[in-house]
Amino acid sequence: MVKTRSWRFDFDVKQRFMANSGLLLIQNEGSWAVSPLLSSHGFLPTRGSLMLDIVVCAMLFVMMILAVSIYLVRQKRLYFAHRTIQIGLASLLAIAIVGFEIDIRFFTDWRVAAEESPFYANGWVDRVLWIHLAFAIPTPFVWAFVLYGAVRNFNVAEPGEYSRFHRRWGWIASVFMLLTTVTGWGFYYLAFVA
Repeated sequence: MVKTRSWRFDFDVKQRFMANSGLLLIQNEGSWAVSPLLSSHGFLPTRGSLMLDIVVCAMLFVMMILAVSIYLVRQKRLYFAHRTIQIGLASLLAIAIVGFEIDIRFFTDWRVAAEESPFYANGWVDRVLWIHLAFAIPTPFVWAFVLYGAVRNFNVAEPGEYSRFHRRWGWIASVFMLLTTVTGWGFYYLAFVA
């Protein structure tokens, strides 16, 4: 028996390497879970998991693409390009959010990696996480509301009666996305870099 830190629990386990899948699984009384060895290391030189690293880097690109999309519609009046970019970005973010949630809920115990941070014990990691969640939870709903309204009210990708409402709520959604990104980076720094 080997004493190891499992998915979310400490217990004695038998380790078994599944050669055909390449997964390191751990067994406890007949049930299997993915070893934390698979999800504990990302590609950045931090304590974050692979999915956390992907999301941190992806949010930089999301914000750049969002800025380009707004520039195209405001300055160049390329409404169809703006529409296409926004629908594509929303689709990619939906996939990323689902993947991130699956990783966080089932494979990565982020608190184990964050315990090494000097900000974990004094509660700053949790405080910044709550601030981040205050923006991250409503953002997809606000963005979906704006996207749904645009698809429903713009038959062609041109200004119309709905434009003023869409512009106001589009800026609100963009600010929410920016605050989600910035607070997410703050959380990542405090929990996995510091």
